[in-house]
Amino acid sequence: MKLVNLGKDVTSYRLRLNNGANVPALGLGTYKLVGRQVYHPVRSALAYGYRHIDTASFYENEEEVGRAVRDSGVMREEVFITSKVWNTDQGYKETLAAFDRSLKRLKTDYLDLYLVHWPVTGKRLDTYRALEKLYREGLVRAIGVSNFTVRHLHELYAACQVMPSVDQVEMSPFLYQKELMQHCQTRDVLVTAYSPFARGKVLENPTLIDLGREYDKSPAQVIVRWCLQKGMAVIPRSSNEGRIRENAQVFDFSLDREEMLRLDFLHADLRTTTDPNTYP
Repeated sequence: MKLVNLGKDVTSYRLRLNNGANVPALGLGTYKLVGRQVYHPVRSALAYGYRHIDTASFYENEEEVGRAVRDSGVMREEVFITSKVWNTDQGYKETLAAFDRSLKRLKTDYLDLYLVHWPVTGKRLDTYRALEKLYREGLVRAIGVSNFTVRHLHELYAACQVMPSVDQVEMSPFLYQKELMQHCQTRDVLVTAYSPFARGKVLENPTLIDLGREYDKSPAQVIVRWCLQKGMAVIPRSSNEGRIRENAQVFDFSLDREEMLRLDFLHADLRTTTDPNTYP
């Protein structure tokens, strides 16, 4: 993964994947946003310069996400759309069929990134093999995984023909998966951080508030900046237009080394979703 510093704003701050594709470093997560709850946030995000939208079949919002992208006036090739194959659809043939359904719901001819949502035991390698077929056929511009641990990644490396470009995982200063981060950077696999605010549980933390005052930023903006400076892409979820705009206003300040370390030390193994280590 390499930084492609094409500018200092949400539209142009990008990272280069290991296959040469570029991904906007800041995106909008859409988990649990359905119907008009997802349509308007996606429209707002695109209006504020976001060019990276994350969805999944499990979220049951692909149709509205696709409609919001089409209605936005932003050209499709300018928007990086990620989706994921859900656990009950995993397996080789099942994944190919699930992908077709996602394309139809999104009303697009291709995806920019398609991920294995969870490392389902006994199915994840066949699922990834289907992603490789989609990649070779040009239906996806990059493929990867989500919620894979180092152990799962090693298993995948031994079997795959196309290296994963991304591992999308829960990551925040309060769940700083340093070993996984270092492993992925060594292998040139981009880490994308979801739930960076631990679903809002950490935004009253004194360290975040203190650093925010230093730069006239919110605790959420401090976390987004931490993620970016770690070399991650980050996809905070919000349905609030003001917060969507605020989360993008992080390119006019920089945390120094000591401040980054202060945030690193907030690690408390605070996980807000299933621990992927439970998948054998």
